[in-house]
Amino acid sequence: MRIKSILLILASTAWPVFAQDQQQDQPLSAIDWLTVQRIAPPLVMLPDQNPVAQSAAVPDIDVQPLDAPGISGVGLLPSSVTGLPPNLWRGSDEATIITTLDRLQTRRPSVPALTGLLHILMLAEADPPSSATGDALLHARVNLLHQHGLVAPAEALMERIGTLTPQLFDLAFDLALLTASDEALCALLGDMPNLTTDLPTRIWCATRSGDYPHAMTIYQTGVALGQLSDLDTELLLRFLDPEYSEDVAPMQPPVRPTPLQFRLFEAIGEALPTTPLPLPFAVVELSGDAGWRAQLQAAERLARVGAIDANQLLGVYTAQKPAASGGIWDRVAALQKLETALGSGNAAAISTALEQVWPQMRAAGLLVPFSHLFAAQLQDIPLGQRAQDIATTAGLLTDSYETVGQQLANNPNARLAFLGSLATGSPPGSIPADLPHASALAAAWTASPQAPAMLAGLPAENRLGEALLHAIQLFESGAAGDDADLTDALRALRAFGLEDTARRAALQLAILDMEGARR
Repeated sequence: MRIKSILLILASTAWPVFAQDQQQDQPLSAIDWLTVQRIAPPLVMLPDQNPVAQSAAVPDIDVQPLDAPGISGVGLLPSSVTGLPPNLWRGSDEATIITTLDRLQTRRPSVPALTGLLHILMLAEADPPSSATGDALLHARVNLLHQHGLVAPAEALMERIGTLTPQLFDLAFDLALLTASDEALCALLGDMPNLTTDLPTRIWCATRSGDYPHAMTIYQTGVALGQLSDLDTELLLRFLDPEYSEDVAPMQPPVRPTPLQFRLFEAIGEALPTTPLPLPFAVVELSGDAGWRAQLQAAERLARVGAIDANQLLGVYTAQKPAASGGIWDRVAALQKLETALGSGNAAAISTALEQVWPQMRAAGLLVPFSHLFAAQLQDIPLGQRAQDIATTAGLLTDSYETVGQQLANNPNARLAFLGSLATGSPPGSIPADLPHASALAAAWTASPQAPAMLAGLPAENRLGEALLHAIQLFESGAAGDDADLTDALRALRAFGLEDTARRAALQLAILDMEGARR
């Protein structure tokens, strides 16, 4: 179920397909030696050689598939699913990749197509760099997913590892606290206490097993040795001693709590709102326990960055009827009005509802998930002109962008005609002067795709993953104003076989810029 939900999330963004050799008709696993019967050779004793076994006991044996990647290369999505080669990272320097991923934790791609590409790179099963040792790259990959709000996929990736190292345990425990699935890790810590030296974690897990005296002993030892922060000292005391907690004033909430501190505040009856907290905490609200408004706000935050799919967002939006107005309630009411109008089949009502909800979705940064939900239903309805332009624009933000684009070749709206050219991968006939980045976007399709010199040779060196990360960074530089970088990024994606991702990224940037200018 975890993997199924991950595929739904990724399918709502962009799915990259690496250009495979046209002669490669069989899947990567269909190679001759798999069908050859293998016979073990007979055991031969050399003359005068004594057996070396000291007993007849069966030894412990570690089993691993011959083609399994090292720990840093473990993934959820095999090459047969992503289309990316297994040697994605093999020739890269591990430290360079980790530095790039650390940078992308907070500087997320500006368009969903590249966010989806980045997430797929993090989930792809591939060989780690040849020089890699330990689990540093895996930690960086999981941490990026975590910081981007993909907590469930990150947790599922950790479950594929098998044996956790102390560094990975701490990260896995943070993820489990956000999904309230920490009981299993606490049990593991009970069997393997060397997995963490973090005293609050050990105290929390001791209480999970019902051993409050042991938890208090750890706490008192930590306080006596000065091994707890002032915040943890007070927070854990209130957690361990409810009577003390009742006699003191509420605590000042921290600006950036750890997942464990967040759960401790919840446990002492001072639950923290997640809206001002980093994105991963929004996952906690999806249960709806804190109320519909908190769930709506969390779903919007996560959908905005591709951490949940559009259907999950729709489920939250339509769970109830808004009982108030203003802000998020107006947005919910507008979307529910469109759903009602679509059910009625009244074209005039649909046009009016669409014209009202589109600006609401634009203001919330939710045009792409909204388009995935409704664009297909809107394409064949005789809408008013303004509503028709909105429906066409929405169609260009979906999987059917090329089909929609083919219908725009002679559209009198210069912007839509330009977007149609991008959708079909054709050089535009004219470039709208008032559309940001239009010239840079058009230039990416006016010549044969060729990556810039600094990236062109990387795939041949088994560094395709590194090249794609650089292309994402170039695109971000271009979106911020450097048109040459924007063109280079799109040409690189095309040269590396990701034509679909390049078109989606170009369309999304053009449309989001165009719509942003209307706010």
